[in-house]
Amino acid sequence: MSKVFHDLMHGLDEVETFLSGDKHGFRVHVPENIDVKQIRKRLDLTQARFAETFGFSLDAVKHWEGGRRTPEVSARAYLTVISVNPAAVLDALGQQSRKTKRRARPVAA
Repeated sequence: MSKVFHDLMHGLDEVETFLSGDKHGFRVHVPENIDVKQIRKRLDLTQARFAETFGFSLDAVKHWEGGRRTPEVSARAYLTVISVNPAAVLDALGQQSRKTKRRARPVAA
């Protein structure tokens, strides 16, 4: 088996164990550093739009990107999810991505 497959299966086993109630040995790995600017630019959003879309204060985004502050662990976890799957975050927050909104327009008959 490939290493990736083995890692995925191990992760799924951990999730199954965790969901069954056995929390022993379960650890979440949150990155120490996260590049907020890179995430925001990849999503093609301004600082203001990024903050508004994902529920951050504009000041926080500016400070994170300027290196004056570091996101707390919970914000780093949230930013990691935004980085990996922004559509899932938008869906969970009840928002549609810009691409989804364009597709959702009715077609003229």
